[in-house]
Amino acid sequence: MAQTDSSIRSSAVSSSGYFLFVLLITAANLRTPIAATGPILDNICQTFGLNPSQAGLLNFIPLLMFAVLAPVSAALGNRFGLERTLWCALWLITLGSVLRISDGETGLWLGTWVLSSGIAAANVLLPPLIKRDFREHTAKYIGLYATTMAISAGLASGVAVPLAEMTQAGWTLSLGVWLLPAGIALLAWLPPLKNHAQPQHASQKASAARLKNPWGSLLGWQVSLFMALQSMAFYTLITWFTPYAQANGFSQQAAGWLLFVYQIVAVASNFACMAALKRLPDQRLLGFVCSLAIFIGLAGLWLAPHFAALWLIIAGCGAGASMVTCLTLFNLRAADHRQASQLSGMAQCVGYALAALGPLFFGVLHEHSAGWTLPLGVLTAMSLLQTIVAPLAGRKAQIG
Repeated sequence: MAQTDSSIRSSAVSSSGYFLFVLLITAANLRTPIAATGPILDNICQTFGLNPSQAGLLNFIPLLMFAVLAPVSAALGNRFGLERTLWCALWLITLGSVLRISDGETGLWLGTWVLSSGIAAANVLLPPLIKRDFREHTAKYIGLYATTMAISAGLASGVAVPLAEMTQAGWTLSLGVWLLPAGIALLAWLPPLKNHAQPQHASQKASAARLKNPWGSLLGWQVSLFMALQSMAFYTLITWFTPYAQANGFSQQAAGWLLFVYQIVAVASNFACMAALKRLPDQRLLGFVCSLAIFIGLAGLWLAPHFAALWLIIAGCGAGASMVTCLTLFNLRAADHRQASQLSGMAQCVGYALAALGPLFFGVLHEHSAGWTLPLGVLTAMSLLQTIVAPLAGRKAQIG
């Protein structure tokens, strides 16, 4: 009997316990370098004399790189192997993190570009790695991966200011401390690198070549649009909720705590979504329900902002479930891990492009209308569109 792909991998990779450790320590590096920057952005601006536009660019660069490099990352992963490409991505994250705290303003900008490039590649390649080696546990591992990113990002945000105030190192300590999990991840990947999968046989390559490219598939575009709409809602809300809340009588501190609740609820929703994905025959109902929750939350914030806590809890439930569902769809809608890599690259390219532009256009609409009604109305309408797209992406089918 011919060996399967998973049977020829080393025990270090095939061991579910070790794989889970590698997966989670890698996931812990995919949001912390960015999440730690927000709370200390004013400190960084004061150090280098950055204006508000330059400060906004620091937040825009990561999302831009996620979008631009997603298809490239998928191609590199399929060409050179998932393990090798992921390890290189971790080196980029580590190098970028060092540069932005050690080489003045030039290092700040260059480091942000470099680490964002590494995160972009890892974002794309972890889901197909799960499909290739642990397809029977896709929902479980995707859920844990998403949860780890969310928890580590929340931790990075929470300790950034206390760390900056702890020593004379200031904000450089807040960013530099996250080099520790990056170093651990680099070491953890050494066993999989030494025993990476054997090259594909010619018949396997020919079979992969016959698979349809997601960019030419209607289903691929439906999955990508689902990713785009939920990402746009999340990042726009994270960016603009605080000034909106302050305009409606909340203090800056209260708005910050409400956003914390929103993200904690999203983490809890990740676990609930994992269980639902195992029990449902397809993802149509789940996609619709989580999209509806986002719509209700945004509509509530628009029409009754004084009940913001309630609306953010509802929207947080939808945000967490939407993210896990999207990541799982990259695998479920693809025939093999190579096509899953292509779909992941496509969906994250489209998704993060819209996620990057969403907060920008929200701000333009806010400034143009001199109020919040128009931008929130448009954002709510986009979330209503998600309730239509999500069931289409969630139907039981593969790109082919």
